[in-house]
Amino acid sequence: MKQEIMLGDKQEIPEVVKNSNAIEAFAKRQQTIMDKLKILTDAAKYDVSCSSSGVERKGNGRDMGNCSAAGICHSFSADGRCISLLKILFSNECAYDCKYCINRRSNDVPRATFTPDEVCELTMNFYRRNYIEGLFLSSGIVNNPNYTMELIYQAIYKLRNVYRFRGYIHVKGIPGTDPLLIQKIGFLADRMSVNLELPTADGLKKLAPNKHRKNILAPMRQIQQGIQQSKNEVILYKNAPEFVPGGQSTQMIIGATPESDYQLMMVTQSLYENFALKRVYYSAYVGINEDKELPAVTGGTPLLREHRLYQADWLLRFYHFRAEELLSEKKPNFNILLDPKCDWALQHLEQFPVEINRADYQTLLRVPGIGVKSAQRICGARRTARLTFEDLKKLGVVLKRALYFITCSGKMMYNTKLEEDYITRNLLSVHERLPFDRDGVTYKQLSLFDDGQENVRLFEHVAGARLKIPSGSV
Repeated sequence: MKQEIMLGDKQEIPEVVKNSNAIEAFAKRQQTIMDKLKILTDAAKYDVSCSSSGVERKGNGRDMGNCSAAGICHSFSADGRCISLLKILFSNECAYDCKYCINRRSNDVPRATFTPDEVCELTMNFYRRNYIEGLFLSSGIVNNPNYTMELIYQAIYKLRNVYRFRGYIHVKGIPGTDPLLIQKIGFLADRMSVNLELPTADGLKKLAPNKHRKNILAPMRQIQQGIQQSKNEVILYKNAPEFVPGGQSTQMIIGATPESDYQLMMVTQSLYENFALKRVYYSAYVGINEDKELPAVTGGTPLLREHRLYQADWLLRFYHFRAEELLSEKKPNFNILLDPKCDWALQHLEQFPVEINRADYQTLLRVPGIGVKSAQRICGARRTARLTFEDLKKLGVVLKRALYFITCSGKMMYNTKLEEDYITRNLLSVHERLPFDRDGVTYKQLSLFDDGQENVRLFEHVAGARLKIPSGSV
């Protein structure tokens, strides 16, 4: 029988409903799709691994939607991040009792579970209203991993083949799932991710006793091998189906266990090298549960630590740094005052200053203030002329950082000292723009269901600042 969506008042609980389990089951039957959406979007906010993957798939004139590589029409998620995905859990019911998780079995929180048809209807309705360009779907463990992933597969299969949706889909794989289910979902999803959860097996055993490192790494290896096999088949057969074309990612919670930044970066480097991941995401631990095994940190892990890890992660992926170059056992944590690249440069002043007109591309990448794009522009521009500091500014080099580490035609921009203390003092005088305090905005929890004027003003302020919309324009 088709489920009826009730938008009016809820029915009163009959007298025959006596015990608490029956009351809870009856309440779930009375949940509207909007009730479920409120619960399951809020429950998904702690999963951060859902950025755009660079998949490009154009509409074919027959099916619904497309997937843009550059990202599209960004909107704000429930926790304030700018995304373009409908980010939900299929269910926040869970058979596991991970100590750090808000949805753990022992927590008394409102529970809800979508049906596959409800996920499809929500996705299509949000897409038609131009709210989203894709779907990020994760879930708690309902009964067992296979049962849960089978429900997710039904939802994704219907989206692709019944609703003809060709937009971006990111599915969170559940460790312990049958490999056949992983394979079937992989041919329907653009990206898959399996959360590593915690950096070490000891931390996993301590805080998530139902999860095992072997069960987590097995589907990651399967996805990696499936992606490579699919690429080989596409070379031979043009119309061969693609397996997870957007690659795979993972997420680690930082601060819930005592690992140092050095240990975290070594794990990250190993994941990139051994599993060919597209991204490793870091989620600062938030103290939402009380447990003797959890750290007694007021307010959770500092966001600055998470930010430094992302900066270092960027250096690993695009700047050809190694984790052991940035940190060591003697220096296990990042400098909270300086970004990792500046900190590395100050520890290796013997390699500077770098002559802009002669240094190779790899050397340019290691200069603070020079990014990937500006390094490429420098290599291209100096083929026709010798570059000056004014030229570097036009090419996008951040001279307020770079000037201490470079020369143009053998001359420095100013008469500066190549001394660690001197450069450090000057770098610290330049305010670093952090992602959580820019534009004078104090970021707070946002909800799709808040209609207060405060959230409206906050959204308009952030959107206006980013888009530079003139006042009075429509």
